Amino acid sequence: MTTTTPHTEPAHAVPQQNGDDNRRHSLPRRVARSTVGRLQSGYRRDDAAAVAAVAQLRRAAGQDVFASPSSWGLDYLDDLARLREEREQEEGDSSAPSRYLSSRHRMEQERREEREERAVHLAVTLWALHQQSIRDQPMHVPGWSLGRAVRRLADDRTGAQDEPAERAEAAAGSRTAGPGADADSPVRKRFVRIGTSTDVEMLGRRLREMVLLLRTARIPLDYGLLAEQLCHWQDEMRQGEVRRAWGRDFHRFHRPASADGEEHAGVASAARPLQPSLDDAGE
Repeated sequence: MTTTTPHTEPAHAVPQQNGDDNRRHSLPRRVARSTVGRLQSGYRRDDAAAVAAVAQLRRAAGQDVFASPSSWGLDYLDDLARLREEREQEEGDSSAPSRYLSSRHRMEQERREEREERAVHLAVTLWALHQQSIRDQPMHVPGWSLGRAVRRLADDRTGAQDEPAERAEAAAGSRTAGPGADADSPVRKRFVRIGTSTDVEMLGRRLREMVLLLRTARIPLDYGLLAEQLCHWQDEMRQGEVRRAWGRDFHRFHRPASADGEEHAGVASAARPLQPSLDDAGE
């Protein structure tokens, strides 16, 4: 049964995009951002429908997207279907019904849709775990990539309040190896294990472990970006690209978020001893 949830989100929590900007993002990113933004607003207001929907998502965590009937009716699946129809119209696929498509085309389409479903399902269920019992802060915040969030956790800091950019840049030249740079840091080891995952089930399990730590520290994530990266990760040709993005973000100082929650484009590189990249790290 589909749960009705609020369809508004305060502008300061999830920045609104115009239509052209939104279409530039991938389908998984658009669906995850829309669904999480909608539910996050209601959950933080303690809206009964949103609270029930988030509880349903938590129960679906770790399950295949369609394997359990309890997952049927989750509202992000409706968003996914709607945006797929729009994509097919934009790509001109509507003029070629699936029964007339080549076998190869159908298989490619099915694989793409499966990657999208798994990515969005994993992202929104991870957010539901992350936001659990937290009403005073959003745990989905644009600009907070996985690498950035894990670095804050590894540095033994909490929350989404960045140090001033000037202080971060001044410290970059003099800071020595600390908790986050330590090769023996438990958080870093968990992050490396995420990067060395060999299948999506293992990746999901390790991400859930990390998200629970982030929840305790109240460090947010950008779940739209994560959904997009999870979709790319399932493509062998793009898996290395995702790993590199996670690793790079782990080794950056990030400027403070602007008042509306959007991220400044620039980052100040930290002058720290480099650690092995996620691409090269062993299990």
